[in-house]
Amino acid sequence: MAREAHDPLMSEQNAPSLLEQIDNPSQMKDLSISELTTLANELREFMIQSVSRSGGHLSSGLGTVELTVALHHVFNTPEDRLVWDVGHQSYPHKILTGRREQMATIRSKGGISGFPRREESPYDTFGVGHSSTSISAALGMAIAAKQQKSERRVAAIIGDGAMTAGMAFEALNHAGDLDANLLVILNDNDMSISPNVGGMSNYLAKLLSGKLYSSMREGSKKVLGVMPSVWELARRTEEHVKGMVVPGTLFEELGFNYIGPIDGHDMDTLVKTLRNLRNLSGPQFLHIVTTKGKGYSPAELNPVAFHGVGKFSAESGKLEKSTAKTPTYTQVFGQWLLDMAKVDERLMAITPAMREGSGLVEFSEQFPDRYFDVGIAEQHAVTVAAGMACEGLKPVVAIYSTFLQRGYDQLIHDVALQKLPVLFAIDRAGVVGPDGATHAGSFDLSYMRCIPNITIMAPANENECRQMLSTGFQLEGTAAVRYPRGTGPNVKIEPGLETLPLGKAEQVRKGRQVALLSFGSVLEDAMQAAEKLDASVVNMRFIKPLDEAMLLKMAASHDVLVTIEDNAVMGGAGSAVNEFLLRQQCHNRILNLGLPDRFMEHASREQLLDDAGLSTSGILRAIEDFLGTEELAKHVTLA
Repeated sequence: MAREAHDPLMSEQNAPSLLEQIDNPSQMKDLSISELTTLANELREFMIQSVSRSGGHLSSGLGTVELTVALHHVFNTPEDRLVWDVGHQSYPHKILTGRREQMATIRSKGGISGFPRREESPYDTFGVGHSSTSISAALGMAIAAKQQKSERRVAAIIGDGAMTAGMAFEALNHAGDLDANLLVILNDNDMSISPNVGGMSNYLAKLLSGKLYSSMREGSKKVLGVMPSVWELARRTEEHVKGMVVPGTLFEELGFNYIGPIDGHDMDTLVKTLRNLRNLSGPQFLHIVTTKGKGYSPAELNPVAFHGVGKFSAESGKLEKSTAKTPTYTQVFGQWLLDMAKVDERLMAITPAMREGSGLVEFSEQFPDRYFDVGIAEQHAVTVAAGMACEGLKPVVAIYSTFLQRGYDQLIHDVALQKLPVLFAIDRAGVVGPDGATHAGSFDLSYMRCIPNITIMAPANENECRQMLSTGFQLEGTAAVRYPRGTGPNVKIEPGLETLPLGKAEQVRKGRQVALLSFGSVLEDAMQAAEKLDASVVNMRFIKPLDEAMLLKMAASHDVLVTIEDNAVMGGAGSAVNEFLLRQQCHNRILNLGLPDRFMEHASREQLLDDAGLSTSGILRAIEDFLGTEELAKHVTLA
C-alpha cells in the first residue's frame, strides 16, 4: 500500500474534518501552528483522492501544500495578491478558496480550470498557463498599490524551472530598482542546495527576516554611508558571511533582501518567516526548498509521471494505462527523430523544457551530445537553433504550438529572415483539450503563414507526419510541421525516410459540385461528411506553399469550395485559399471552417472540435446553413 486508505471525500459518517470547515481563507486566521499542520495533512490527502478521480496536475501541488496554507494564513487574501506562476501548483489554493466541492469537475467541460483564472475567483489575481510571468505581473500590481497609496501586499510564487526563463530575470532586474513592496517566493524542488536546509538555515531565515535585523541593516547603511571604505568593508563582510550559509548573493545584487533557503514543509518556520516578510518594505526574496509529490510516495519517487496524470489508484499509485495501440503523433515524431539522427549526424534536437511531452526521452538517452534542453526559454531555443544552422548543423526544435508564440520574433528575425534550415516540430497544434485556452495551439497557421521563407505542413495521418518531417528536414530553408495532441487514424507507418513533393496536395475522393479542402488532422471527418454529400475531398497537406494548380482544378470543376482546418479561421489556411482565388478572379462560393474567433475553453478534444463545428456532423450543419436546404439539394446528392 502506498498510503493509508482514508478518504476525506467520503467523510459523511465522520465528524467534519478541519478542511471541510474551511470555505475561505478568513477562517484560517486564528488557527494554531498545530491546526495549520493538521489542515495541510488533510488538504494533501483530499488532493490525492480528488486528482486520482479526475486527473490533472499532482506533483507540483503536493509540494506546495504547506506554503499555500501558510500564505493564506498570513496574508489577507484576496486583498493581498498572490500570483501563482504557471498554475500547476495552484490546486491547494483552489481548494482553500471556496472551490473544494468543484474539484471533481476540474479541467472538464463546464468545470473549473486547471489553472488560475481571474473570472473564476477573486482569489485568482492573475490568469496563467505559460510560465515565468508571475514576477512581472506581481511587480505591476505592487506598483499599482504604491500609486494608489494602498497597504495591500503582493507575493509571486515561482518554481525553479520557471526561473530559467529570461522574463523572470527581466522582472527581477526591474523590481530591484524600485521600492515597491514585492515578495518573490522561489519554490525550489530541483536544485542541489538541499544540504543547506535544516535547523540552522531555518533559524537564520527567521532572524534575517525580522525587524531587528532589517532595522540594523538599514541603520548601518546610513551610519556607515558617510565612511565609504568602512561601509564597503561592512557590505562585503555581510555578503561573505551570508554567502557561506545561503546562495543569495545574486538576488542581493539585483536589489532584493534575500532570505533562505528554508524548509518549505516546516509550517512553523514558514508562518513566522512570511509574517516577518509581509511587514518589511521593498523587494523581498524568500527561497524555500520543497519536495515534488510530497507526502505521496508514488509521486515522490516519480514526480515527472505524476506531474500531469490521468485517473489513477490513490491507494497503489497505479496509473490507468491507455488501451489504445495506435501511436500518438508525439511518438511518431520521437521515432522519426531517432531514425533520422542515425543517418544524419548533423541533426540536433532542441526543446524548451518539454522532453517528456515532446517525445524526446529516448533520443536524449541515445544521443546525449546532440540533445539540448534549454529550460523554459523559448526565445533562446529558437535562436540557439539559428546559430547551429549557421554552422552547418541541422537543428530540430520540438515545441508546443502555444509555446512557439513566445519565440515569434526569433522565428521571424533570427531564422526565417536569414533563410536558415531549422525544422520546427510543432506539437499540440489545434485544440488540446483539458488544459484549455492557455495551451491551445489555435493560431500557428495564422501567425506563421505571413512569414516569408518558410514551408508549413500539416499531416492528415501518422505516416504523412513522418514523411513531412523528412521533407522539412531535407529542405535548405525554414520548415514547420504542425500536428495535434493524441493519436491519428491509425494508418500504416512506413519505416523509411521518404519525402513528399513540395507543395503538392492529393485528391482523396472524387465527388460532384462541392469540394472539401482539408488541412491536417480534420481529414477523417471531412471524408465522412463527403460521403454524405457526395463531395470531392482534397488533402491539402501544405499550407505554404499552397498547391495552386490543385486549387484551380477544384475551382474549375466545383461550384462550392469548403476549407476545413483545426486552426483559427481568421488568417488561417482558408484565408490563404481565399487570397489566391481572388487574385485569380475565381468566383466560386467559398466557406471557411475552422476554430471560431474566441478562446476555446477546457474540455475533451472531441468536445472542442464538435463545439467548433469541425466534427462530421458540424461540417454537415455548416454546409447546410451556408447553402440552405433547397440549395443544398441542388448541389449535392445526399447519400
